[in-house]
Amino acid sequence: MKVVTIGLGYIGLPTSLMFARHGAEVVGVDISKRVVGFLNAGHVLIEEPGLEAYLTEALLQQKFKASLIPEEGDVFIIAVPTPNLSDKYGSCDLTYVKKAIESILPYLKKGNTVIIESTIAPCTTEDIIQPLIEKVGFQIGEDIFLVHCPERVLPGKILHELVNNNRIIGGVTEKCTQKGIEIYGLFVKGKSLGASASAAELAKLMENTYRDVNIALANELVLISEKLGIDALSVIQLANEHPRVDIHQPGPGVGGHCLAVDPYFIIAKAPERAQLIHQARKINSQMPGFIVNQVQEIMEENKGTKVTVLGLTYKGNVDDIRESPSLQIINELERSTSYQIVIFDPYVAEVGTSSIEEALVNSDLALVLTDHDEFKEISEKQIRNMKTPILFDTKNCVKTLNQFEKEYSLGRLPSVKQLEM
Repeated sequence: MKVVTIGLGYIGLPTSLMFARHGAEVVGVDISKRVVGFLNAGHVLIEEPGLEAYLTEALLQQKFKASLIPEEGDVFIIAVPTPNLSDKYGSCDLTYVKKAIESILPYLKKGNTVIIESTIAPCTTEDIIQPLIEKVGFQIGEDIFLVHCPERVLPGKILHELVNNNRIIGGVTEKCTQKGIEIYGLFVKGKSLGASASAAELAKLMENTYRDVNIALANELVLISEKLGIDALSVIQLANEHPRVDIHQPGPGVGGHCLAVDPYFIIAKAPERAQLIHQARKINSQMPGFIVNQVQEIMEENKGTKVTVLGLTYKGNVDDIRESPSLQIINELERSTSYQIVIFDPYVAEVGTSSIEEALVNSDLALVLTDHDEFKEISEKQIRNMKTPILFDTKNCVKTLNQFEKEYSLGRLPSVKQLEM
């Protein structure tokens, strides 16, 4: 089986190398000469455990090559970005998907399967992608098998989850679904969940919307608790003692290409119906501004001048800064305050300082925005570098407490009472 993947990013590259590891011949296509050159030289530009070893093995066995143009193959996988449009509802921008489909049309032949892994709005596969393929004379379900198979992997564990997670296989026809199940059966050990293409599209979006809405509930509790002077984290801990309650943890906002993007694709399709989803997006989108206000209150109270930001990425132990609330918070602090802002993130070496020790020198506030393992234990020696040893841990991840002069979190804000537990 020959697989041609269009897009060699966070999903396209791991998927390509997984197929190659299991015996497929794979051509990975990307528009970036830099990406293609690095991959063919055996280097990955994505921080993901095991990925470079997979690439090395695939190159040695001549099962993978990167290219700027597609080739003929048996299976074509579209794994390109789908950002939000700058319209009223942040609808799905299909520019890259359409270009990817157009790029493979000259190479398609009867019997091929086209798989869309990019996250797309409901009904996109049937209403937009299917006509693009049929306009060149193919019949979907007979000549070409068209499938939407959304990814559902966790950065940092992508290679494991590609194999072991259940997989939704959404075919335009039943034959398309069966083709998709057969293809992913090459390496997927989880269940193959057959569905219509539209159901698969909406299911993927709802997986991320579910988490976004539940995080918004926790963040709204923070906003309410701050006004009432109550520790929100204590409330969550107490409420979660109920056997059927599991409130998520609050945070400085929601990032990544999934949670901060996908709900808008649903909203745009049915704005008059998606009221709860829309409100959840508003709540999570306002959290960076709330954090900035809290930082200003802390700094004014302590007459501070320097803020050390610990963490740029949207989640811990990855290098992904897409839609990261940290970037919004830093930009707002730089725009609206005169504080000196110093940044440290061990996964984003090209930005900020080279060590936490350097970043904390003469600092008045350690602002933790990402739950990297490196931040869970901040040593007494590192804290001694600070001018005013104050911690604001928005991820509730720092374990070495009681070493700072003052410690704040999304439960313990400047205006919040400390409840006895």
